[in-house]
Amino acid sequence: MKLAVFDFDSTLMDGETIDFLAKELGFEAEVAQITERAMAGELDFFDSLVERVALLKGLEVNKVNSICQNLPLINGAKEAIESLKSQGFRVVCFSGGFRNATEPICASLEIDADFSNYLHEKDGILTGLVGGEMMFSDSKGKMLKRLQSLLGVSKENTLVVGDGANDISMFKHAGVSVAFCAKPILKEAATDIVDVKDLREVAKIAGEKL
Repeated sequence: MKLAVFDFDSTLMDGETIDFLAKELGFEAEVAQITERAMAGELDFFDSLVERVALLKGLEVNKVNSICQNLPLINGAKEAIESLKSQGFRVVCFSGGFRNATEPICASLEIDADFSNYLHEKDGILTGLVGGEMMFSDSKGKMLKRLQSLLGVSKENTLVVGDGANDISMFKHAGVSVAFCAKPILKEAATDIVDVKDLREVAKIAGEKL
């Protein structure tokens, strides 16, 4: 068995989910600036996530879900997933973002499973709190090791794809790691670099190396 793990924001989806949500409350510029620094490795991921989600307090969950179900995909996402599955991969998504987004999008792409965080809500309104499996800078690496053990997949048969600093931990446990339109800090940790916004390039790399 082979395993492919994709980041979500700016990898499967064209943009950052939290930026789309913050726009509804007028905090888009402030949140985007924090996101940019976190993905560049300049801020602690946990601290930056908590700070950004706090700004979403008061947003209606129905509005959150409506936005998340209509996020734009990266070019070639569907074709890349189909190609990887035809090559025998189980395909999974790890996201430091939110299940409101990963669940519907990954279902539409027929991705096998998604792991992300939960926006806490009360009476249909976001409280500004967040929790989940992907809260820390090393979360993706730890989850990848658990999945490899569960599925019986070796490091050599694992492909990972991401764009930011919080993807570094999973790059350490994969035979092929693709920095996709990525920050410099992630490119340094990658076996392969794709600088065009087309995920079909990732499927080609998988076909050549795995």
